[in-house]
Amino acid sequence: MKHAYVFPGQGSQFPGMGKQLYDTSPKAKALFEQANDILGFRISDTMFTGTDEDLKQTNVTQPAVFLHAVVAFMGIENAKPDMVAGHSLGEFSALVANGTLSFEDALRLVFIRATAMQKACATQPSTMAAVLSLDDAKVEEICAAVTKETGEVVVPANYNCPGQLVISGTVNAVNIACERMKAAGAKRALVLPVGGAFHSPLMAPAKEELQAAIERTAFNTPSCPVYQNVVAKAISDPAQIKQNLIDQLTGAVRWTQSVQAMVADGGTEFTEVGPGKVLQGLILKIHKEAVVNGVS
Repeated sequence: MKHAYVFPGQGSQFPGMGKQLYDTSPKAKALFEQANDILGFRISDTMFTGTDEDLKQTNVTQPAVFLHAVVAFMGIENAKPDMVAGHSLGEFSALVANGTLSFEDALRLVFIRATAMQKACATQPSTMAAVLSLDDAKVEEICAAVTKETGEVVVPANYNCPGQLVISGTVNAVNIACERMKAAGAKRALVLPVGGAFHSPLMAPAKEELQAAIERTAFNTPSCPVYQNVVAKAISDPAQIKQNLIDQLTGAVRWTQSVQAMVADGGTEFTEVGPGKVLQGLILKIHKEAVVNGVS
């Protein structure tokens, strides 16, 4: 019986996030102020009083979600994870929780990642779409066929839970793939209101920038394994963790497979730490017997 701590990604932000932590815990307040200093702007003000629109900017969203999750984790008494994982951006929070990265270094990397991703989105019109109730293999097959026919990019980006995938690519290729997926029996294939094609080859320019920053950063031996998105298995070697974190920008988030691997390795209780409850819902769809709870 092992206790897993899991951390959410972009999309779980909400206006007012983190304010209760800031107001009730001196330790949390100090971390928020430290983050403001590191980033060079008062991200706490945007989190506490900003609008939905303010929080949607990638270079705000990512550090905000990371910060909320890590501050919440640090407020848990005697938290001793046996395993950790994070959904996309959440992997950085997971790496602070298991001691691989310091809070300061992880926050700097998250901000570099977010800024680089925003720049990559601006270079080519691209998007993502949610596909519901279609077999993974069929989604993969349609993406491969559309890529081959158009010479454009469309790939599976997030394996969220059985019957819920997100695809990513150029606007044209994603639209064609969506029509074919609906024809193949998908309940829905819906283009998402996102800034670009995350977790696809179109993020290659951002990957280069992130890689340079990661290679300059110290990664420690973790206190417990991290189940990383791109490989969906337990990793404890700092060099491997670095490489998987770099590859994650252009590779798929294999969340379904990561949760299945944690369960296979003895994971029975899952605590989601950070804003929202998205991962709790996904985990129960992947493994009905899991015990899930949340700390925000």
